[in-house]
Amino acid sequence: MTTIKTLALSLILLSSLIGFDNIYAAGDLSRRPEKLPDLVLGSEASDYSMSNMAYELETGKAYQLKIIASGQKEYAFQAPEFATSIYLRKIEAGGVEIKAITLTELEFEDAGEAEIFFVPIKPGKFRFYAKGLEGKGMLGYFVVK
Repeated sequence: MTTIKTLALSLILLSSLIGFDNIYAAGDLSRRPEKLPDLVLGSEASDYSMSNMAYELETGKAYQLKIIASGQKEYAFQAPEFATSIYLRKIEAGGVEIKAITLTELEFEDAGEAEIFFVPIKPGKFRFYAKGLEGKGMLGYFVVK
Protein backbone atom coordinates (compact mmCIF):
# COMPACT_ATOMS: atom_id res chain seq x y z
CA MET A 1 0.00 0.00 0.00
CA THR A 2 1.36 3.40 -0.87
CA THR A 3 2.06 6.03 1.74
CA ILE A 4 -0.72 8.26 0.40
CA LYS A 5 -3.32 5.46 0.63
CA THR A 6 -2.17 4.62 4.16
CA LEU A 7 -2.46 8.26 5.23
CA ALA A 8 -5.89 8.62 3.60
CA LEU A 9 -7.24 5.51 5.29
CA SER A 10 -5.80 6.65 8.63
CA LEU A 11 -7.45 10.07 8.21
CA ILE A 12 -10.83 8.49 7.39
CA LEU A 13 -10.60 6.18 10.41
CA LEU A 14 -9.56 9.00 12.72
CA SER A 15 -12.33 11.35 11.53
CA SER A 16 -14.99 8.64 12.03
CA LEU A 17 -13.72 8.06 15.58
CA ILE A 18 -13.92 11.78 16.31
CA GLY A 19 -17.47 11.94 14.96
CA PHE A 20 -17.13 13.84 11.69
CA ASP A 21 -19.19 11.12 10.01
CA ASN A 22 -22.27 12.49 11.84
CA ILE A 23 -22.06 15.67 9.78
CA TYR A 24 -24.04 13.95 7.04
CA ALA A 25 -26.84 12.67 9.29
CA ALA A 26 -30.17 14.40 8.59
CA GLY A 27 -31.94 13.33 11.77
CA ASP A 28 -33.53 10.22 13.18
CA LEU A 29 -35.31 8.61 10.23
CA SER A 30 -37.26 6.28 12.52
CA ARG A 31 -39.12 9.34 13.85
CA ARG A 32 -40.58 10.30 10.44
CA PRO A 33 -42.32 7.15 9.23
CA GLU A 34 -44.11 6.81 5.93
CA LYS A 35 -47.70 5.69 6.51
CA LEU A 36 -48.49 2.56 4.51
CA PRO A 37 -52.01 1.67 3.34
CA ASP A 38 -53.89 -0.12 6.13
CA LEU A 39 -53.94 -3.90 6.09
CA VAL A 40 -57.54 -4.95 6.77
CA LEU A 41 -58.13 -8.60 7.66
CA GLY A 42 -61.57 -9.80 6.61
CA SER A 43 -64.48 -7.85 5.19
CA GLU A 44 -68.26 -8.04 4.83
CA ALA A 45 -67.73 -9.69 1.44
CA SER A 46 -65.35 -12.41 2.74
CA ASP A 47 -63.98 -13.53 6.08
CA TYR A 48 -60.78 -14.47 4.27
CA SER A 49 -59.98 -11.24 2.45
CA MET A 50 -56.95 -9.02 2.95
CA SER A 51 -56.98 -5.45 1.69
CA ASN A 52 -53.35 -5.58 0.50
CA MET A 53 -51.35 -8.52 -0.74
CA ALA A 54 -48.00 -6.73 -1.18
CA TYR A 55 -46.05 -3.81 0.24
CA GLU A 56 -43.00 -2.37 -1.53
CA LEU A 57 -40.45 -1.11 1.02
CA GLU A 58 -36.87 0.19 1.10
CA THR A 59 -34.16 -0.58 3.61
CA GLY A 60 -33.32 2.27 5.96
CA LYS A 61 -36.68 3.99 5.54
CA ALA A 62 -39.17 4.22 8.43
CA TYR A 63 -42.71 2.92 8.00
CA GLN A 64 -45.96 2.78 9.93
CA LEU A 65 -48.49 0.04 9.19
CA LYS A 66 -51.94 -0.22 10.75
CA ILE A 67 -53.39 -3.74 10.83
CA ILE A 68 -57.14 -3.84 11.29
CA ALA A 69 -59.14 -6.96 12.10
CA SER A 70 -62.75 -6.84 10.94
CA GLY A 71 -63.93 -9.20 13.68
CA GLN A 72 -65.33 -11.68 11.15
CA LYS A 73 -62.95 -14.35 12.54
CA GLU A 74 -60.02 -14.69 14.87
CA TYR A 75 -56.91 -13.58 12.98
CA ALA A 76 -53.33 -14.24 14.03
CA PHE A 77 -51.10 -11.99 11.89
CA GLN A 78 -47.58 -13.37 11.46
CA ALA A 79 -44.50 -12.46 9.42
CA PRO A 80 -41.64 -14.37 11.11
CA GLU A 81 -38.88 -13.86 8.52
CA PHE A 82 -39.79 -10.19 8.12
CA ALA A 83 -39.79 -9.66 11.90
CA THR A 84 -36.14 -10.73 12.09
CA SER A 85 -35.14 -8.41 9.23
CA ILE A 86 -36.46 -5.11 10.63
CA TYR A 87 -35.74 -2.68 13.42
CA LEU A 88 -39.01 -2.66 15.37
CA ARG A 89 -39.47 0.77 16.95
CA LYS A 90 -42.81 0.17 18.65
CA ILE A 91 -46.31 -1.28 18.44
CA GLU A 92 -49.40 0.71 19.41
CA ALA A 93 -52.59 -1.14 20.33
CA GLY A 94 -55.54 -0.28 22.54
CA GLY A 95 -54.01 2.95 23.81
CA VAL A 96 -50.81 1.14 24.81
CA GLU A 97 -47.37 1.69 23.32
CA ILE A 98 -45.33 -1.53 23.30
CA LYS A 99 -41.57 -1.49 22.87
CA ALA A 100 -40.13 -4.88 21.97
CA ILE A 101 -37.17 -6.36 20.14
CA THR A 102 -39.24 -8.44 17.74
CA LEU A 103 -42.83 -9.25 16.84
CA THR A 104 -43.97 -12.86 16.92
CA GLU A 105 -47.71 -12.51 16.37
CA LEU A 106 -50.60 -10.07 16.57
CA GLU A 107 -53.67 -12.06 17.57
CA PHE A 108 -57.08 -10.47 17.10
CA GLU A 109 -59.88 -12.38 18.82
CA ASP A 110 -62.42 -9.69 17.92
CA ALA A 111 -62.46 -6.51 15.84
CA GLY A 112 -59.48 -4.33 16.65
CA GLU A 113 -56.35 -2.70 15.35
CA ALA A 114 -52.65 -2.44 16.02
CA GLU A 115 -50.07 -0.17 14.46
CA ILE A 116 -46.45 -1.18 13.97
CA PHE A 117 -43.58 1.28 13.45
CA PHE A 118 -40.46 -0.21 11.88
CA VAL A 119 -37.41 0.24 9.65
CA PRO A 120 -36.48 -2.60 7.23
CA ILE A 121 -32.78 -3.42 7.48
CA LYS A 122 -32.49 -6.44 5.18
CA PRO A 123 -33.65 -6.72 1.55
CA GLY A 124 -35.75 -9.65 0.38
CA LYS A 125 -39.27 -10.95 -0.16
CA PHE A 126 -40.99 -11.86 3.11
CA ARG A 127 -44.36 -13.55 3.65
CA PHE A 128 -47.06 -12.21 5.94
CA TYR A 129 -50.23 -14.13 6.65
CA ALA A 130 -53.08 -14.96 8.97
CA LYS A 131 -51.89 -18.16 10.66
CA GLY A 132 -53.82 -21.19 9.46
CA LEU A 133 -55.67 -19.21 6.79
CA GLU A 134 -52.93 -18.98 4.16
CA GLY A 135 -54.69 -21.60 2.00
CA LYS A 136 -57.84 -19.46 2.04
CA GLY A 137 -55.94 -16.55 0.45
CA MET A 138 -54.75 -14.68 3.53
CA LEU A 139 -51.14 -14.50 2.36
CA GLY A 140 -49.15 -11.50 1.19
CA TYR A 141 -45.58 -10.23 0.85
CA PHE A 142 -43.32 -7.46 2.05
CA VAL A 143 -40.85 -6.80 -0.76
CA VAL A 144 -37.84 -4.93 0.59
CA LYS A 145 -35.31 -3.37 -1.78
